[in-house]
Amino acid sequence: MTVTIYHNPACGTSRNTLDLIRHAGIEPTVIEYLKTPPSKEALAKMIADSGLSVREAIREKGTPYEELGLADPALSDDQLLDAMIATPILINRPLVVTDMGTRLCRPSEVVLDILAPDAFVKEDGEAVLDAEGKRIV
Repeated sequence: MTVTIYHNPACGTSRNTLDLIRHAGIEPTVIEYLKTPPSKEALAKMIADSGLSVREAIREKGTPYEELGLADPALSDDQLLDAMIATPILINRPLVVTDMGTRLCRPSEVVLDILAPDAFVKEDGEAVLDAEGKRIV
C-alpha cells in the first residue's frame, strides 16, 4: 500500500497518525508540508478527495487566519487555497493519502479508515485499536 502523510512533527495528532501508519507495517512518504507545501492543484485534490470543503481544511488555531481576514465569507475557494499555499501553517493536518482514500486525520484514528492495522495505543496511553485492529469507541 502506498501512503503519503503531510506531516508536522511538532503536532501530537500528526505524530500519532504517523505512528498508526507505521504500526500497520507501512513506511509512508513523509512530507513536512511547512517546509514543502503541496501545489495548489494537489492541495485542492486532497481536500476534494477527503470530502471536505476548502474552509473545513483550513487551520484557524495558532495561525494568522484572523489577521489575514480569511473568515470573510466572500472569499472564494481559489483565494483560500492561495492563502494556504502562501502560508502553509493554514493547511490543517495531518492529511493522509493512501490507495484506500484521503483523509484529514483529526483525530488521528481517522487514518484507520484508510489502513488495515493491528492494536494501537496513542503516545498519551489512550487505546484506539483492540487486538483485532478494531476501533475502540
